[in-house]
Amino acid sequence: MAKYVDGFVLVVPKDKSEEYKKMAKEGRDAWMKHGALGYYECRGDDLAPQEMGDEKARAFPEMTGATNEDTVWFSFIIFKSKKHRDEVNAKVIEEMSKQAEGNKDVFMPFDMKQMAYGGFQVEVEG
Repeated sequence: MAKYVDGFVLVVPKDKSEEYKKMAKEGRDAWMKHGALGYYECRGDDLAPQEMGDEKARAFPEMTGATNEDTVWFSFIIFKSKKHRDEVNAKVIEEMSKQAEGNKDVFMPFDMKQMAYGGFQVEVEG
C-alpha cells in the first residue's frame, strides 16, 4: 500500500529545544488523534558531512544555515495517501486555529525562514 509523507527540516536554537519538543508533542497528539499513521520529530545528532566515494555530501547545518547555537531537526508525518494527508491536515489546522483564537502572540521557537517542507509520495518502503 503506497503511503504519503510530509517532511520538514528546521533549525531550532539550542536554548529553545525544550520549548520545541513541547510543541512537537502537542503536534504529535493532534496529528495522531486525527488519523496520521506515524509522527516523528528527530533532533540532529551526527550531522558531519559524509564521504561518498570521491565526493562529500553536504551537511544539514551547512544546508540550513544552522550555527553552533542551533540544532537541526528532521521531522516527518506518515499518511495512507495524499488524500488522507489533506483530510488529516485540514482537521489539525482547524483544531489549532480554534486553540489560537484570541491568542495573538503565538510563539514559534524557531525561524520559519529556516524551515523546509514538502509532501512526498513513498516509492520504496521497507
